[in-house]
Amino acid sequence: MAKRGLFITFEGTEGSGKTTQAELLGEWLAKRDPVVVREPGGTELGEQIRDVLLYKGLEIDAEAEMYLFMASRRQLIAEVIAPALASGQVVIADRFHDSTLAYQGGGRGIPTTWPPTFPRPDITFLLEGPVETGLSRHEQAGKSKDRMEQESIDFHRKVAEAYDKLATAEPSRFVRLDATGSRDKIHLEVRDHLKPLLEGKD
Repeated sequence: MAKRGLFITFEGTEGSGKTTQAELLGEWLAKRDPVVVREPGGTELGEQIRDVLLYKGLEIDAEAEMYLFMASRRQLIAEVIAPALASGQVVIADRFHDSTLAYQGGGRGIPTTWPPTFPRPDITFLLEGPVETGLSRHEQAGKSKDRMEQESIDFHRKVAEAYDKLATAEPSRFVRLDATGSRDKIHLEVRDHLKPLLEGKD
């Protein structure tokens, strides 16, 4: 039986640096030919759902929003993540199902569960920092806000609280990182945590 690949996810509130860290890790592991994915998106269906969820300016019911994110995720699992893990590859995801537990569960108050067909990450890096700092990073970069980024500060605080509870409940999977540190310092911490897991994959 072939070894299952390694499933690494990055989570955090808006502007916490997840995408940067996922990209840096992808570059560091380039020789292993990792599969780097982002959510929502990563498939033809997923990219269309991303557009609907974030940029169309639609009023979307909170539970419908949750199912749209999960539909995009399920397609990504079927098309990309599951085949890559089955072939022993490293998969790096910029957000995964913890985002739904934090945003729709914590932020919106919708009952959420982890579907049995969704793989559990081997390790999840949670970038933690003041939600105001992350949101202001987006503004300073001159990026237009998507539908989630336009939510109230109270919503983003609830999301951060939900992430904190998730990490507390699963300390063996979550690694908490200080999002206010420099990108290089955070990247080195990520490497340190991954080295023991990667050694078993050589």
